[in-house]
Amino acid sequence: MCSILGMFVSQNNCRQRDKNVKTYISNHVTQFDHNMLSFLTPCHTPLLEGQSGFVSWARGYLELGWMDNRTRLAEALRHYNSLERAQPLLLFPEDETTNGKVGLLKFSSWPFTVDSTVQPMVLTVKRPFISVSVVESSWVAELLWMFFIPFTVYQVRWLPSMSQMDEESEEEFTVRVQERLAVELGVVSTQHTKSDKAEYLKRMKHPAPQAVNSANSHPPAARARTFLPGLSISSLSAEDVRITGMAKQVKEVLPHIPLSVIKMDLVNTKCVDTTITNLLEGRVQFTPEEVSASPSSTSLSSHPHLAPCDSITSVKKAPMDARAAKPVTKATFEKSPVDRHLSLHERKEALYAYARRRYIEKHGLQPQSEDSQDGQH
Repeated sequence: MCSILGMFVSQNNCRQRDKNVKTYISNHVTQFDHNMLSFLTPCHTPLLEGQSGFVSWARGYLELGWMDNRTRLAEALRHYNSLERAQPLLLFPEDETTNGKVGLLKFSSWPFTVDSTVQPMVLTVKRPFISVSVVESSWVAELLWMFFIPFTVYQVRWLPSMSQMDEESEEEFTVRVQERLAVELGVVSTQHTKSDKAEYLKRMKHPAPQAVNSANSHPPAARARTFLPGLSISSLSAEDVRITGMAKQVKEVLPHIPLSVIKMDLVNTKCVDTTITNLLEGRVQFTPEEVSASPSSTSLSSHPHLAPCDSITSVKKAPMDARAAKPVTKATFEKSPVDRHLSLHERKEALYAYARRRYIEKHGLQPQSEDSQDGQH
């Protein structure tokens, strides 16, 4: 079958495989993941949806019933694991396929009620010319594409087994395993579920007239974000990952500004420096957040009545504590408009100096002398 369909499966870190574990957890990419993984190690995947009978048997699913009740299904799987000589179970907590390149769907907690110890594995699939996972693609269509595509490579990487810790709930254990797989795949861990994907497909087929008109009136960048209120396209794209990374950089420099405000401005600017400038200039309206009382944020949280520009201005004028390496702010409000409205270049210099001191404090680096810093400037 692999020769005819052009399927090739390989594995890495096979020494990590624990033969005592009876439950495997993997991300879901194609409709034939369980067939490919069963070549590496004998395992069974329960049938969760679709018609039972010859077709499900031919596709290699284990029929236990209770497809409409996950609690009863988990009980049946626990009973199956208790049997002697029972082959391990292969479960896909996402309950739906993704391309595995951007993010993971939110894991369901029922697979982690079957066994307290699981063996995670990371699955990546590559195929030339045609995308591996296509929206609304059925298993029949995937099978036909495999006949025409030269080859499809399934790569499996075994991870160390993970056990549920004491006083850790199934939901917390689920989140921990999902984060581990997301890190190994290099993708984000989303909160979107199988139901969100189904709703997304419905809205693709039947877009609302008002949504279509509003989307046509917006630029392409904004159109991708206002198309689906329930499931934004941007959250499942690489662009959102980049925006999130830039937002974290701005948040480290300006911790009193809400992250949602930063992301909204980054959508338009696509630049960290420009967003920082807009926030300092007061071009973006926001309500400051309370900053936790940490050594790096005392200068901003201690004077919430100061505006962002005035806080940075005070940092610029404040003396330095040689031992703590942090700015000491003044609680006075400058009377002169010239002092309040410093030039953009001076404010950015004050901001960079403040960020540099915070970075040194955070990572425990040795501060440089003033001469060396002046030389760098």
